[in-house]
Amino acid sequence: MPKGIYKVPLAINEIIRSYASGSAERIELKAMLKKLRTIEIDIPMYIGNKEVRSENKIRLSPPHDHKHTLGYFYKSDKSHVQLAINAALEAKEKWSNLSWENRASIFLKAAELIAGPYRYKLNAATMLGQSKNVFQAEIDSACEIIDFLRFNVQYMTEIYDEQPISGPGVWNRLEWRPLEGFIYALTPFNFTAIAGNLPTSCAMMGNVVVWKPSNTQVYSANVLMEIFKKSGLPDGVINLIYPSGPDAAEVIFNHKDFAGIHFTGSTEVFQNIWQTIGNNIHKYRSYPRIVGETGGKDFIMAHKSAEAKTLAVALSRGAFEYQGQKCSAASRAYIPSNLWNEVKTNVLEDLKSMKIGPTEDFTNFINAVIDEKSFDKLVKFIDSAKKDEQVEIIAGGNYDKTKGYFIEPTIIVAKDPKYVTMCEELFGPVLTIFIYDENKYEETLELIDSTSIYALTGAILSQDRYAIELATKKLSNAAGNFYINDKCTGAVVGQQPFGGSRGSGTNDKAGAKINLLRWVSPRTIKETFVPPIDYKYPFLEAD
Repeated sequence: MPKGIYKVPLAINEIIRSYASGSAERIELKAMLKKLRTIEIDIPMYIGNKEVRSENKIRLSPPHDHKHTLGYFYKSDKSHVQLAINAALEAKEKWSNLSWENRASIFLKAAELIAGPYRYKLNAATMLGQSKNVFQAEIDSACEIIDFLRFNVQYMTEIYDEQPISGPGVWNRLEWRPLEGFIYALTPFNFTAIAGNLPTSCAMMGNVVVWKPSNTQVYSANVLMEIFKKSGLPDGVINLIYPSGPDAAEVIFNHKDFAGIHFTGSTEVFQNIWQTIGNNIHKYRSYPRIVGETGGKDFIMAHKSAEAKTLAVALSRGAFEYQGQKCSAASRAYIPSNLWNEVKTNVLEDLKSMKIGPTEDFTNFINAVIDEKSFDKLVKFIDSAKKDEQVEIIAGGNYDKTKGYFIEPTIIVAKDPKYVTMCEELFGPVLTIFIYDENKYEETLELIDSTSIYALTGAILSQDRYAIELATKKLSNAAGNFYINDKCTGAVVGQQPFGGSRGSGTNDKAGAKINLLRWVSPRTIKETFVPPIDYKYPFLEAD
Protein backbone atom coordinates (compact mmCIF):
# COMPACT_ATOMS: atom_id res chain seq x y z
CA MET A 1 0.00 0.00 0.00
CA PRO A 2 1.43 3.45 -0.93
CA LYS A 3 2.38 5.62 2.01
CA GLY A 4 3.26 9.28 2.45
CA ILE A 5 3.59 12.06 5.01
CA TYR A 6 0.39 13.80 4.06
CA LYS A 7 -0.41 17.49 4.47
CA VAL A 8 -4.04 18.41 5.03
CA PRO A 9 -5.57 21.53 3.45
CA LEU A 10 -4.65 24.68 5.36
CA ALA A 11 -7.45 25.58 7.78
CA ILE A 12 -9.00 28.98 7.07
CA ASN A 13 -11.96 30.50 8.89
CA GLU A 14 -15.22 30.20 6.98
CA ILE A 15 -16.46 33.54 5.66
CA ILE A 16 -19.70 34.75 7.26
CA ARG A 17 -22.45 35.34 4.72
CA SER A 18 -24.46 38.56 5.05
CA TYR A 19 -28.01 37.42 4.13
CA ALA A 20 -28.62 40.96 2.98
CA SER A 21 -31.95 41.79 1.39
CA GLY A 22 -32.13 40.33 -2.13
CA SER A 23 -29.04 38.13 -1.72
CA ALA A 24 -29.03 34.57 -3.04
CA GLU A 25 -28.31 33.12 0.40
CA ARG A 26 -31.26 34.98 1.93
CA ILE A 27 -33.62 33.64 -0.74
CA GLU A 28 -32.37 30.06 -0.32
CA LEU A 29 -32.50 30.13 3.47
CA LYS A 30 -36.03 31.53 3.52
CA ALA A 31 -37.13 28.77 1.15
CA MET A 32 -35.55 26.16 3.45
CA LEU A 33 -37.27 27.64 6.51
CA LYS A 34 -40.59 27.50 4.73
CA LYS A 35 -39.97 23.92 3.65
CA LEU A 36 -38.98 22.66 7.10
CA ARG A 37 -42.03 24.26 8.67
CA THR A 38 -44.28 22.17 6.39
CA ILE A 39 -42.72 18.84 7.47
CA GLU A 40 -43.18 16.94 10.71
CA ILE A 41 -40.02 14.84 10.95
CA ASP A 42 -39.52 11.58 12.80
CA ILE A 43 -36.15 11.52 14.59
CA PRO A 44 -34.80 8.12 15.68
CA MET A 45 -31.84 7.25 17.86
CA TYR A 46 -28.75 6.27 15.87
CA ILE A 47 -27.16 3.25 17.52
CA GLY A 48 -24.57 1.31 15.51
CA ASN A 49 -26.10 0.60 12.12
CA LYS A 50 -29.69 0.88 13.35
CA GLU A 51 -32.28 3.62 13.63
CA VAL A 52 -33.95 2.88 16.96
CA ARG A 53 -37.36 4.03 18.21
CA SER A 54 -39.01 3.70 21.59
CA GLU A 55 -42.59 3.93 22.83
CA ASN A 56 -41.98 7.41 24.26
CA LYS A 57 -42.30 10.15 21.63
CA ILE A 58 -41.32 13.74 22.50
CA ARG A 59 -42.73 16.66 20.52
CA LEU A 60 -40.43 19.36 19.13
CA SER A 61 -41.56 22.94 18.53
CA PRO A 62 -39.93 26.32 17.87
CA PRO A 63 -39.41 28.28 21.12
CA HIS A 64 -40.89 31.31 19.36
CA ASP A 65 -43.96 29.39 18.16
CA HIS A 66 -44.54 26.58 20.65
CA LYS A 67 -47.91 25.59 19.19
CA HIS A 68 -46.27 24.54 15.92
CA THR A 69 -44.92 21.00 15.65
CA LEU A 70 -41.56 20.45 13.94
CA GLY A 71 -41.54 16.72 14.59
CA TYR A 72 -40.91 14.09 17.24
CA PHE A 73 -37.95 12.25 18.70
CA TYR A 74 -37.89 9.04 20.71
CA LYS A 75 -36.86 9.16 24.35
CA SER A 76 -34.08 6.73 25.25
CA ASP A 77 -34.10 4.54 28.36
CA LYS A 78 -31.24 2.75 30.14
CA SER A 79 -31.35 -0.16 27.70
CA HIS A 80 -30.67 2.22 24.80
CA VAL A 81 -27.72 3.70 26.66
CA GLN A 82 -26.26 0.22 27.05
CA LEU A 83 -26.91 -0.55 23.39
CA ALA A 84 -25.07 2.65 22.39
CA ILE A 85 -22.07 1.71 24.55
CA ASN A 86 -22.02 -1.78 23.05
CA ALA A 87 -22.18 -0.37 19.52
CA ALA A 88 -19.36 2.06 20.25
CA LEU A 89 -17.10 -0.61 21.71
CA GLU A 90 -17.86 -2.94 18.80
CA ALA A 91 -16.78 -0.23 16.34
CA LYS A 92 -13.70 0.75 18.32
CA GLU A 93 -10.99 -1.56 17.03
CA LYS A 94 -11.70 -0.99 13.36
CA TRP A 95 -12.07 2.78 13.81
CA SER A 96 -8.95 3.14 15.94
CA ASN A 97 -6.92 1.21 13.38
CA LEU A 98 -8.15 3.27 10.43
CA SER A 99 -5.31 5.40 9.08
CA TRP A 100 -5.43 8.98 10.32
CA GLU A 101 -5.75 10.48 6.85
CA ASN A 102 -8.95 8.53 6.25
CA ARG A 103 -10.38 9.76 9.54
CA ALA A 104 -9.35 13.29 8.54
CA SER A 105 -11.07 12.93 5.17
CA ILE A 106 -14.41 12.15 6.79
CA PHE A 107 -14.43 15.31 8.88
CA LEU A 108 -13.04 17.51 6.12
CA LYS A 109 -15.87 16.26 3.93
CA ALA A 110 -18.38 17.09 6.69
CA ALA A 111 -17.02 20.65 6.76
CA GLU A 112 -17.46 20.98 3.00
CA LEU A 113 -21.00 19.57 3.12
CA ILE A 114 -21.95 22.16 5.74
CA ALA A 115 -20.24 24.94 3.79
CA GLY A 116 -22.11 23.89 0.66
CA PRO A 117 -25.24 21.76 0.23
CA TYR A 118 -26.20 21.50 3.91
CA ARG A 119 -25.59 25.11 4.96
CA TYR A 120 -29.17 26.28 4.69
CA LYS A 121 -30.69 23.14 6.14
CA LEU A 122 -28.48 23.24 9.24
CA ASN A 123 -28.96 26.98 9.68
CA ALA A 124 -32.72 26.69 9.25
CA ALA A 125 -32.88 23.83 11.75
CA THR A 126 -30.98 25.95 14.27
CA MET A 127 -33.22 28.96 13.65
CA LEU A 128 -36.39 26.93 14.10
CA GLY A 129 -35.32 24.57 16.86
CA GLN A 130 -33.24 26.95 18.97
CA SER A 131 -34.77 30.32 18.02
CA LYS A 132 -31.62 31.93 16.65
CA ASN A 133 -31.83 34.80 14.21
CA VAL A 134 -30.17 34.41 10.85
CA PHE A 135 -26.86 36.00 11.83
CA GLN A 136 -26.55 34.03 15.07
CA ALA A 137 -27.30 30.82 13.19
CA GLU A 138 -24.78 31.62 10.43
CA ILE A 139 -21.90 32.28 12.83
CA ASP A 140 -22.77 29.13 14.79
CA SER A 141 -24.26 26.31 12.74
CA ALA A 142 -22.39 27.23 9.58
CA CYS A 143 -19.12 29.02 10.27
CA GLU A 144 -18.13 27.78 13.73
CA ILE A 145 -18.80 24.08 13.15
CA ILE A 146 -16.99 24.29 9.80
CA ASP A 147 -14.05 25.94 11.57
CA PHE A 148 -14.03 23.33 14.33
CA LEU A 149 -13.85 20.51 11.80
CA ARG A 150 -11.17 22.11 9.61
CA PHE A 151 -8.94 23.41 12.39
CA ASN A 152 -9.23 20.23 14.46
CA VAL A 153 -8.01 18.18 11.50
CA GLN A 154 -5.03 20.53 11.27
CA TYR A 155 -4.40 20.28 15.02
CA MET A 156 -4.60 16.50 14.79
CA THR A 157 -1.79 16.44 12.23
CA GLU A 158 0.29 18.81 14.38
CA ILE A 159 -0.11 16.46 17.34
CA TYR A 160 0.92 13.44 15.29
CA ASP A 161 3.86 15.43 13.97
CA GLU A 162 5.13 16.17 17.48
CA GLN A 163 7.92 13.66 18.08
CA PRO A 164 10.83 13.34 20.52
CA ILE A 165 14.49 13.69 19.62
CA SER A 166 16.62 10.58 19.13
CA GLY A 167 20.18 10.02 20.32
CA PRO A 168 22.93 8.13 18.46
CA GLY A 169 21.92 4.58 17.59
CA VAL A 170 18.37 5.08 18.86
CA TRP A 171 15.03 5.98 17.25
CA ASN A 172 12.46 7.45 19.65
CA ARG A 173 8.86 7.64 18.57
CA LEU A 174 5.67 8.91 20.17
CA GLU A 175 2.47 7.09 19.35
CA TRP A 176 -0.72 9.08 19.98
CA ARG A 177 -3.24 6.39 20.91
CA PRO A 178 -6.99 6.93 21.37
CA LEU A 179 -8.25 6.38 24.89
CA GLU A 180 -9.08 2.85 26.00
CA GLY A 181 -12.87 2.66 26.12
CA PHE A 182 -15.62 5.05 24.98
CA ILE A 183 -16.23 8.80 25.40
CA TYR A 184 -19.50 10.35 26.59
CA ALA A 185 -20.33 13.64 24.81
CA LEU A 186 -22.96 15.66 26.69
CA THR A 187 -23.88 18.75 24.66
CA PRO A 188 -25.95 21.94 25.23
CA PHE A 189 -28.81 23.63 23.38
CA ASN A 190 -27.26 27.01 22.74
CA PHE A 191 -24.66 26.24 20.06
CA THR A 192 -25.13 23.73 17.26
CA ALA A 193 -21.37 24.03 16.70
CA ILE A 194 -20.60 22.90 20.25
CA ALA A 195 -23.03 20.02 19.87
CA GLY A 196 -21.15 18.94 16.75
CA ASN A 197 -17.66 19.61 18.07
CA LEU A 198 -17.79 17.68 21.34
CA PRO A 199 -18.32 14.23 19.76
CA THR A 200 -16.29 14.83 16.59
CA SER A 201 -13.15 16.16 18.29
CA CYS A 202 -12.97 12.91 20.27
CA ALA A 203 -13.82 10.69 17.31
CA MET A 204 -11.24 12.42 15.13
CA MET A 205 -8.48 11.14 17.42
CA GLY A 206 -9.67 7.55 17.00
CA ASN A 207 -12.16 7.36 19.87
CA VAL A 208 -15.75 6.10 19.82
CA VAL A 209 -18.54 8.17 21.31
CA VAL A 210 -21.94 8.02 22.96
CA TRP A 211 -23.56 11.40 22.29
CA LYS A 212 -26.46 12.87 24.28
CA PRO A 213 -27.59 16.31 23.08
CA SER A 214 -29.94 18.61 24.97
CA ASN A 215 -33.59 17.81 24.23
CA THR A 216 -33.99 21.37 22.96
CA GLN A 217 -31.24 20.86 20.37
CA VAL A 218 -32.30 17.46 19.00
CA TYR A 219 -33.79 19.03 15.86
CA SER A 220 -30.44 20.35 14.58
CA ALA A 221 -28.48 17.43 16.11
CA ASN A 222 -30.40 15.17 13.76
CA VAL A 223 -29.19 17.23 10.78
CA LEU A 224 -25.60 17.00 12.06
CA MET A 225 -25.92 13.22 12.26
CA GLU A 226 -27.25 13.16 8.71
CA ILE A 227 -24.17 15.12 7.61
CA PHE A 228 -21.76 12.86 9.50
CA LYS A 229 -23.27 9.76 7.93
CA LYS A 230 -23.20 11.40 4.48
CA SER A 231 -19.50 12.14 5.10
CA GLY A 232 -18.76 8.43 5.48
CA LEU A 233 -18.56 8.16 9.28
CA PRO A 234 -18.73 4.42 10.02
CA ASP A 235 -21.60 3.00 12.04
CA GLY A 236 -21.04 2.94 15.79
CA VAL A 237 -18.32 5.59 15.92
CA ILE A 238 -20.78 8.26 17.12
CA ASN A 239 -24.04 6.99 18.60
CA LEU A 240 -26.82 9.54 19.09
CA ILE A 241 -29.30 8.90 21.92
CA TYR A 242 -31.77 10.96 24.01
CA PRO A 243 -31.94 9.61 27.59
CA SER A 244 -32.58 11.58 30.73
CA GLY A 245 -29.42 12.74 32.49
CA PRO A 246 -29.86 10.37 35.45
CA ASP A 247 -30.56 7.34 33.23
CA ALA A 248 -27.47 8.04 31.14
CA ALA A 249 -25.33 8.64 34.23
CA GLU A 250 -26.39 5.42 35.93
CA VAL A 251 -25.28 3.28 33.01
CA ILE A 252 -22.29 5.24 31.69
CA PHE A 253 -20.56 6.14 34.95
CA ASN A 254 -20.77 2.57 36.21
CA HIS A 255 -19.25 1.06 33.06
CA LYS A 256 -15.67 -0.21 33.28
CA ASP A 257 -14.88 1.06 29.76
CA PHE A 258 -15.93 4.66 30.45
CA ALA A 259 -12.86 6.61 29.31
CA GLY A 260 -13.90 10.25 29.45
CA ILE A 261 -16.58 12.90 29.21
CA HIS A 262 -16.67 15.93 26.91
CA PHE A 263 -19.21 18.29 28.43
CA THR A 264 -20.76 21.70 28.02
CA GLY A 265 -23.55 22.68 30.41
CA SER A 266 -24.24 23.89 33.91
CA THR A 267 -21.66 24.05 36.67
CA GLU A 268 -23.93 22.16 39.08
CA VAL A 269 -24.40 19.24 36.69
CA PHE A 270 -20.68 19.09 35.91
CA GLN A 271 -19.73 19.08 39.58
CA ASN A 272 -22.20 16.26 40.25
CA ILE A 273 -20.74 14.30 37.33
CA TRP A 274 -17.21 14.82 38.64
CA GLN A 275 -18.27 13.63 42.09
CA THR A 276 -19.95 10.53 40.62
CA ILE A 277 -16.85 9.67 38.59
CA GLY A 278 -14.70 10.12 41.68
CA ASN A 279 -16.92 7.82 43.71
CA ASN A 280 -16.75 5.18 40.97
CA ILE A 281 -13.05 5.56 40.16
CA HIS A 282 -12.23 2.00 41.25
CA LYS A 283 -14.60 0.63 38.59
CA TYR A 284 -12.81 1.98 35.52
CA ARG A 285 -10.12 0.45 33.36
CA SER A 286 -8.32 3.82 33.21
CA TYR A 287 -8.62 7.20 34.91
CA PRO A 288 -11.32 8.97 32.85
CA ARG A 289 -10.60 12.30 31.16
CA ILE A 290 -13.00 14.95 32.48
CA VAL A 291 -13.32 17.96 30.17
CA GLY A 292 -16.01 20.55 30.73
CA GLU A 293 -17.02 24.10 29.88
CA THR A 294 -19.70 25.22 32.28
CA GLY A 295 -21.30 28.43 33.55
CA GLY A 296 -20.35 32.07 33.42
CA LYS A 297 -21.20 35.42 34.98
CA ASP A 298 -19.40 37.38 32.34
CA PHE A 299 -18.52 41.01 32.83
CA ILE A 300 -17.87 44.24 31.00
CA MET A 301 -15.71 46.72 32.91
CA ALA A 302 -15.39 50.30 31.72
CA HIS A 303 -12.69 52.77 32.74
CA LYS A 304 -13.50 56.49 32.94
CA SER A 305 -11.55 56.99 29.67
CA ALA A 306 -13.75 54.60 27.67
CA GLU A 307 -15.69 55.83 24.63
CA ALA A 308 -19.37 55.91 25.56
CA LYS A 309 -20.75 54.79 22.18
CA THR A 310 -18.29 51.89 21.91
CA LEU A 311 -19.26 50.83 25.43
CA ALA A 312 -22.97 51.04 24.64
CA VAL A 313 -22.62 48.78 21.60
CA ALA A 314 -20.55 46.28 23.60
CA LEU A 315 -23.37 46.15 26.16
CA SER A 316 -26.18 45.91 23.60
CA ARG A 317 -24.55 43.16 21.59
CA GLY A 318 -22.74 41.40 24.39
CA ALA A 319 -25.80 41.11 26.61
CA PHE A 320 -28.67 40.64 24.20
CA GLU A 321 -27.52 38.75 21.10
CA TYR A 322 -29.19 35.35 21.14
CA GLN A 323 -31.26 36.51 24.09
CA GLY A 324 -28.23 36.38 26.39
CA GLN A 325 -28.13 32.58 26.07
CA LYS A 326 -24.43 32.38 25.28
CA CYS A 327 -21.99 31.04 27.86
CA SER A 328 -20.03 34.23 27.17
CA ALA A 329 -22.91 36.73 27.28
CA ALA A 330 -22.37 39.93 29.26
CA SER A 331 -24.64 39.69 32.28
CA ARG A 332 -22.97 42.19 34.64
CA ALA A 333 -21.36 45.54 33.84
CA TYR A 334 -19.43 48.14 35.82
CA ILE A 335 -19.83 51.67 34.46
CA PRO A 336 -17.95 54.73 35.83
CA SER A 337 -20.11 57.58 37.08
CA ASN A 338 -18.71 60.08 34.56
CA LEU A 339 -19.93 58.02 31.58
CA TRP A 340 -23.21 56.65 32.87
CA ASN A 341 -25.65 59.27 31.52
CA GLU A 342 -24.27 59.13 27.99
CA VAL A 343 -23.99 55.32 27.99
CA LYS A 344 -27.53 54.99 29.33
CA THR A 345 -28.90 57.21 26.58
CA ASN A 346 -27.13 55.23 23.86
CA VAL A 347 -28.11 51.81 25.19
CA LEU A 348 -31.76 52.77 25.61
CA GLU A 349 -31.80 54.04 22.03
CA ASP A 350 -30.39 50.68 20.89
CA LEU A 351 -33.03 48.75 22.81
CA LYS A 352 -35.88 50.85 21.43
CA SER A 353 -34.87 49.83 17.90
CA MET A 354 -34.55 46.10 18.64
CA LYS A 355 -37.50 44.20 17.19
CA ILE A 356 -38.70 41.06 18.98
CA GLY A 357 -40.32 38.10 17.26
CA PRO A 358 -39.86 34.84 15.34
CA THR A 359 -36.63 33.99 13.54
CA GLU A 360 -38.36 33.64 10.18
CA ASP A 361 -38.72 37.44 10.11
CA PHE A 362 -35.13 38.54 9.47
CA THR A 363 -35.77 42.02 10.85
CA ASN A 364 -36.09 40.65 14.39
CA PHE A 365 -32.97 41.08 16.52
CA ILE A 366 -34.45 39.39 19.63
CA ASN A 367 -36.14 36.00 19.50
CA ALA A 368 -37.45 33.60 22.14
CA VAL A 369 -35.65 32.02 25.08
CA ILE A 370 -35.22 28.29 24.71
CA ASP A 371 -38.14 26.83 26.69
CA GLU A 372 -40.77 27.39 29.37
CA LYS A 373 -38.48 26.35 32.21
CA SER A 374 -35.95 29.02 31.23
CA PHE A 375 -38.73 31.57 30.70
CA ASP A 376 -40.20 30.98 34.16
CA LYS A 377 -36.79 31.19 35.86
CA LEU A 378 -36.00 34.53 34.22
CA VAL A 379 -39.44 35.95 34.98
CA LYS A 380 -38.94 35.11 38.65
CA PHE A 381 -35.75 37.21 38.77
CA ILE A 382 -37.36 40.08 36.85
CA ASP A 383 -40.44 40.14 39.08
CA SER A 384 -38.26 40.10 42.21
CA ALA A 385 -36.28 43.05 40.87
CA LYS A 386 -39.49 45.00 40.24
CA LYS A 387 -40.33 44.76 43.95
CA ASP A 388 -36.83 45.46 45.28
CA GLU A 389 -35.98 49.03 46.30
CA GLN A 390 -32.26 48.30 45.93
CA VAL A 391 -32.55 48.07 42.14
CA GLU A 392 -34.22 49.88 39.26
CA ILE A 393 -35.33 48.35 35.96
CA ILE A 394 -34.55 51.02 33.37
CA ALA A 395 -35.43 48.97 30.26
CA GLY A 396 -37.58 45.97 29.45
CA GLY A 397 -39.07 43.91 32.26
CA ASN A 398 -41.99 42.69 30.15
CA TYR A 399 -42.58 39.14 28.93
CA ASP A 400 -45.17 36.97 27.19
CA LYS A 401 -45.35 33.21 26.56
CA THR A 402 -48.73 33.12 24.82
CA LYS A 403 -47.24 32.18 21.46
CA GLY A 404 -43.52 31.94 22.18
CA TYR A 405 -41.18 32.36 25.14
CA PHE A 406 -40.49 36.06 24.64
CA ILE A 407 -38.73 38.25 27.21
CA GLU A 408 -37.82 41.86 26.51
CA PRO A 409 -34.15 42.82 26.83
CA THR A 410 -34.04 43.94 30.44
CA ILE A 411 -31.55 46.21 32.20
CA ILE A 412 -31.37 46.33 35.98
CA VAL A 413 -29.34 49.02 37.75
CA ALA A 414 -28.22 47.81 41.16
CA LYS A 415 -27.10 49.92 44.11
CA ASP A 416 -25.51 46.86 45.69
CA PRO A 417 -22.67 45.32 43.58
CA LYS A 418 -23.44 41.97 45.24
CA TYR A 419 -27.14 42.02 44.31
CA VAL A 420 -28.31 38.54 43.27
CA THR A 421 -28.42 39.26 39.52
CA MET A 422 -24.85 40.59 39.69
CA CYS A 423 -23.72 37.22 41.04
CA GLU A 424 -25.90 34.38 39.74
CA GLU A 425 -25.92 33.08 36.18
CA LEU A 426 -29.32 33.82 34.60
CA PHE A 427 -28.76 32.74 30.96
CA GLY A 428 -31.20 35.16 29.43
CA PRO A 429 -31.66 38.74 28.17
CA VAL A 430 -31.06 40.38 31.55
CA LEU A 431 -28.11 42.73 32.15
CA THR A 432 -27.35 44.13 35.61
CA ILE A 433 -25.28 47.31 35.87
CA PHE A 434 -23.42 48.75 38.84
CA ILE A 435 -22.39 52.41 38.59
CA TYR A 436 -19.13 52.96 40.43
CA ASP A 437 -17.26 56.08 41.51
CA GLU A 438 -15.03 56.95 38.56
CA ASN A 439 -12.10 57.44 40.97
CA LYS A 440 -12.41 53.93 42.44
CA TYR A 441 -11.24 51.98 39.42
CA GLU A 442 -8.78 49.66 41.16
CA GLU A 443 -11.21 48.87 43.98
CA THR A 444 -13.85 47.98 41.37
CA LEU A 445 -11.44 45.59 39.61
CA GLU A 446 -11.03 43.79 42.93
CA LEU A 447 -14.81 43.71 43.27
CA ILE A 448 -15.20 42.08 39.86
CA ASP A 449 -12.65 39.41 40.70
CA SER A 450 -14.37 38.47 43.98
CA THR A 451 -18.06 38.71 43.03
CA SER A 452 -18.56 35.53 41.02
CA ILE A 453 -17.53 31.87 41.26
CA TYR A 454 -17.11 31.88 37.47
CA ALA A 455 -14.20 32.82 35.24
CA LEU A 456 -15.27 32.46 31.63
CA THR A 457 -15.24 35.77 29.73
CA GLY A 458 -14.76 39.43 30.50
CA ALA A 459 -13.91 42.72 28.84
CA ILE A 460 -12.20 46.00 29.66
CA LEU A 461 -13.03 49.16 27.73
CA SER A 462 -10.58 52.03 28.09
CA GLN A 463 -8.50 54.51 26.13
CA ASP A 464 -5.90 54.58 28.92
CA ARG A 465 -3.18 51.97 28.34
CA TYR A 466 -2.13 51.99 32.00
CA ALA A 467 -5.70 51.23 32.99
CA ILE A 468 -5.86 48.42 30.44
CA GLU A 469 -2.65 46.86 31.74
CA LEU A 470 -3.85 47.11 35.33
CA ALA A 471 -7.15 45.39 34.49
CA THR A 472 -5.39 42.68 32.51
CA LYS A 473 -3.19 41.88 35.49
CA LYS A 474 -5.79 42.28 38.25
CA LEU A 475 -8.30 40.13 36.37
CA SER A 476 -5.82 37.50 35.16
CA ASN A 477 -7.82 34.68 36.77
CA ALA A 478 -11.28 36.18 36.32
CA ALA A 479 -11.74 35.20 32.66
CA GLY A 480 -10.35 32.53 30.35
CA ASN A 481 -11.27 34.71 27.37
CA PHE A 482 -10.47 38.40 27.96
CA TYR A 483 -11.35 41.20 25.56
CA ILE A 484 -9.91 44.70 25.27
CA ASN A 485 -12.22 47.37 23.82
CA ASP A 486 -14.74 44.82 22.62
CA LYS A 487 -17.75 42.90 23.88
CA CYS A 488 -17.05 39.69 25.79
CA THR A 489 -18.58 37.35 23.19
CA GLY A 490 -17.67 36.14 19.73
CA ALA A 491 -14.69 33.78 20.10
CA VAL A 492 -13.49 32.49 16.73
CA VAL A 493 -11.98 29.03 16.26
CA GLY A 494 -8.24 29.26 15.58
CA GLN A 495 -8.16 32.86 16.83
CA GLN A 496 -9.56 32.86 20.39
CA PRO A 497 -9.69 29.30 21.76
CA PHE A 498 -12.62 29.20 24.18
CA GLY A 499 -12.91 28.17 27.83
CA GLY A 500 -12.61 29.31 31.41
CA SER A 501 -11.61 28.08 34.83
CA ARG A 502 -12.83 28.43 38.43
CA GLY A 503 -16.55 27.53 38.29
CA SER A 504 -16.53 27.82 34.50
CA GLY A 505 -14.80 24.56 33.71
CA THR A 506 -11.49 22.86 33.03
CA ASN A 507 -10.31 25.49 30.50
CA ASP A 508 -9.33 22.88 27.92
CA LYS A 509 -10.05 25.41 25.17
CA ALA A 510 -12.41 24.25 22.45
CA GLY A 511 -10.94 25.21 19.12
CA ALA A 512 -7.34 24.57 20.17
CA LYS A 513 -4.80 21.75 19.95
CA ILE A 514 -4.76 21.35 23.72
CA ASN A 515 -8.37 20.13 23.62
CA LEU A 516 -7.51 17.31 21.23
CA LEU A 517 -4.60 16.31 23.45
CA ARG A 518 -7.15 15.35 26.10
CA TRP A 519 -8.48 12.59 23.84
CA VAL A 520 -5.21 10.71 23.27
CA SER A 521 -2.94 8.64 25.46
CA PRO A 522 0.68 8.86 24.24
CA ARG A 523 2.95 5.85 24.14
CA THR A 524 6.72 6.26 23.91
CA ILE A 525 8.55 3.73 21.73
CA LYS A 526 12.34 3.46 21.86
CA GLU A 527 14.14 1.32 19.30
CA THR A 528 17.86 0.58 19.79
CA PHE A 529 19.59 -0.45 16.59
CA VAL A 530 22.70 -2.11 18.06
CA PRO A 531 21.88 -3.23 21.62
CA PRO A 532 24.71 -3.99 24.09
CA ILE A 533 25.83 -7.58 24.64
CA ASP A 534 27.68 -7.06 27.95
CA TYR A 535 26.12 -5.68 31.13
CA LYS A 536 29.41 -4.09 32.33
CA TYR A 537 29.87 -0.30 32.24
CA PRO A 538 33.34 1.31 31.80
CA PHE A 539 33.34 2.64 35.39
CA LEU A 540 33.64 -0.93 36.65
CA GLU A 541 37.18 -1.29 35.24
CA ALA A 542 40.02 -1.24 37.78
CA ASP A 543 42.50 1.73 37.87
